Parts: sequence; C-alpha cells; structure tokens
Amino acid sequence: MPLFPAPRVVVHSEALSWLTVNPAAPGSSVITSLPDVSELAPFQLDAWRAWFITAARSVIRWVPEGGVAIFYQSDIRHQQVWIDKSYLIQRAVEDEQAALIWHKIVCRSRPGTITPGRPSYSHMLCVSKTLMATPTRPGPDVLGEAGYMPWSRAMGETACRVACRFLRDETTTKTVVDPFCGEGSVLAVANALGFAALGIDLSAKRCKAARQQTLEPSLRR
Repeated sequence: MPLFPAPRVVVHSEALSWLTVNPAAPGSSVITSLPDVSELAPFQLDAWRAWFITAARSVIRWVPEGGVAIFYQSDIRHQQVWIDKSYLIQRAVEDEQAALIWHKIVCRSRPGTITPGRPSYSHMLCVSKTLMATPTRPGPDVLGEAGYMPWSRAMGETACRVACRFLRDETTTKTVVDPFCGEGSVLAVANALGFAALGIDLSAKRCKAARQQTLEPSLRR
C-alpha cells in the first residue's frame, strides 16, 4: 500500500448535507471545485446557478476562523450562454459579507490557443470570512499551466500546489478539506505537503479512487 506523509479520510456522502451536520474543526481550510450544471442533471441553468451560489455560501460559512476557502472553477458555455463562475463565487462572497483575498488565473492550454466549449483557463479564488494580513508569499497571479490531471475534471497538480502552499505559508491550516473531492487530486497534494486531508464525494467509485490517489509519478518530480 502507498504510504502517505499525513492522514487522509474520504467520506461517501452528499457534501452540503455532510457540512451541515459536521462543524469544521479548528485548523481546517477548504480547497474545492463546485460541480457545473452538466454534473447536476436534471438541474436547469437557473436552478443550478442558485444551487451554485448557495453551495459556495455554505462552504464559506463552514470554514472556521483562521481558515480560508479556495475555489477552483472553469467557466462553461451552456446553450451558447457563457457562464462566468468567478462571478458566481463573488456573489456568494458578497452575500456572506466575506472577503476575496486573491483571484488567480490558471492556464489550462497554452496562451493563444483557441478552444471550443470550455475556455483555456480556470479561476482560482481565495475567500476568508474576515480580512487577512497582506500575504508574505502571495504566489503568481497567472499560472502558466494547471499541471498533471489524473482525470478530466481534476484540479491540476500545479494549481493544487499553489493553493496548498498558500495555506502552509499564510494560514494556520492543519487539515485541507475538499467537499467535492472527485478522485482526490487536492487530497494527494495536501498530504504530500504535510497536511491531513478530508474528502467528501457523492460517488462511491470516486471515493475509492480518492483514497488511493498519489498523482504519481508527478509528485516525485
């Protein structure tokens, strides 16, 4: 069996229900990607948009004092309509009277690439319920690549590392929580950087993959 540098727990559950009945432990922060409309069928666009904002608010509200919530989101086209997920996160931030600490752009394809459907970049936004001190190691505003992705909807390894290093350098985080963990990219990188990791996912198959995820050979580089 693989040996992880820190403990990892993966829970098979519906994320928002789990957060409701399990208060955050001190020292927790969130890194996650909220599902888009294609993953929540049979939701129609307006119902999904309302769900998305409510889910983001729930995550922000759940994070304890001293922690942050980092959202990694890729925009989509839905029936020729462009959906800017960073705007939806900002709506949740304002509704919770929280603070947007930073907003990074992560290139998913080489700059200049023309891509149909999804754009060639993702957003990574860091939210705190209260203002934080100016970061001493804020990291880049634009990441040239997302990094290795073990499955199509994964948060790339490079982006995971930037998010986890911010938690390590600028917060008192001990446990990284991903309420929509998929196959566990965030959990694997968090473990590799010394954090305990907790993932929740509605899919039993993805939970099994997340328990075993190591991102090898990339984490050995």
